[in-house]
Amino acid sequence: MLHPVVIKFSSLTCATCQQMSRFDRRLVEEMGLTMVDVKMQDTATYRQYRAILLAKYPRKVGMQWPTYLVCQFPIETYQILGEISGEQQPQTFQQQLQAILALQEV
Repeated sequence: MLHPVVIKFSSLTCATCQQMSRFDRRLVEEMGLTMVDVKMQDTATYRQYRAILLAKYPRKVGMQWPTYLVCQFPIETYQILGEISGEQQPQTFQQQLQAILALQEV
């Protein structure tokens, strides 16, 4: 069964990533979604989701911190549905996530 999952690519040294971690998981879960937090320093987890990130950013050029990719899963058949990048306020983050999901309902 396919279901949307939010994959957060972040870094332990990114202040914006740490700031957004105060609310991002809560907002994602309130919308009934699952969030996977991929810290770039966690090589095992990064290897598992690397292909998804590189499908969007082949050389990571232009990638902002943090980057959230909303994907259909299971992982073997993922499809990137949308992206939220860079510093966001909670309300803006939630609105962008809702907009990505609304596009899938059309």
